[in-house]
Amino acid sequence: MSRHTSRQQFGSFCASHSLPSIFTTNRAMSSSGWNTLESDAGVFTELVESLGVKSVELHELLSLDADQLRAVAPLYGVVFLFKYIHSALAPTTPGVPQDGSYDPDAEHAIFFAHQKIQNACATQAILSIVLNRSDIQLGSALTEFKTFVEGFDSELRGETLSNSELIRLTHNSFSRPTPFVDESQPQRQAGDDDDLYHFIAYVPINGTLYELDGLQPYPISHGECTDETFAENIVEVLYRRIARYPEDEVRFNLLAVCHDRRELLAAVGDTEGLLREEEKRAEWRRENILRRENFVGLIYEVLKGVLGDVVENNGGIGAFEKMISDAKAKTQKRLEDAQRRRMQNNST
Repeated sequence: MSRHTSRQQFGSFCASHSLPSIFTTNRAMSSSGWNTLESDAGVFTELVESLGVKSVELHELLSLDADQLRAVAPLYGVVFLFKYIHSALAPTTPGVPQDGSYDPDAEHAIFFAHQKIQNACATQAILSIVLNRSDIQLGSALTEFKTFVEGFDSELRGETLSNSELIRLTHNSFSRPTPFVDESQPQRQAGDDDDLYHFIAYVPINGTLYELDGLQPYPISHGECTDETFAENIVEVLYRRIARYPEDEVRFNLLAVCHDRRELLAAVGDTEGLLREEEKRAEWRRENILRRENFVGLIYEVLKGVLGDVVENNGGIGAFEKMISDAKAKTQKRLEDAQRRRMQNNST
């Protein structure tokens, strides 16, 4: 689950197992955790490419429509983002999901990992698709990872994924900088008023449509499905899922994991389409570069320039510096007061 979820505590799998070097955890570095990512096709496409995956991109769908899904074929799977509302997700019968059926036997037949860390559900959902598709070129790093965890159960796979420094650092490299986060303050527990969001994967594997959600005990089967029928099948499943939410809930997002459009367009000689795709990729690269930048210093200098005349007429630059210092002190006091109130509420 992403955003505002409480940090789960878990033991170090690396302490008792010999991991390949690229998966060995540096404890000091891993203490920073996994950062929240934006749900953005450009972010996730560059993320999987950075992990070595070849000829794959993510495409955001603007409507839940089978024709739109077929338009981006070959389609490997979809990633669904939704608000985590307990009433819409909790099983009405113990041990039985609200839709589909648990498939314990599939836990070892396919790649399925329990989610052991917060803020990583997007990356885990995407990996749940690419690691289950034999027609995707994984690259050496993910191939080694998949081979290493092949005999593990879902708990150990989740632990291994959470301890992968390569995957964590790649994931975190696409997060926005947060210059005003006070890391000395403990992370609070999620409250009832918090907006919690979660990513899950749907992928056709060996003739079955599977829902792969790291918060569930097992993969969930939604019946027979092939690559050719996936578009129609997944639309039906998602419509049923959305119907369990209040009518005014519209915060959903659907990303298709599909083949690199540039390769398909180049193969048929569509130069205009290829040019559009290259322009889209260039814009994605630009946006991802900007996401990594911390513009606080720039904004500070711009503000000084814009307000220069004002501060010069009211005591000079020293007055401006004092104004900034006072504002920081007031902000810090509000944060401390809010934290104190939350701790008091939790204690009661």
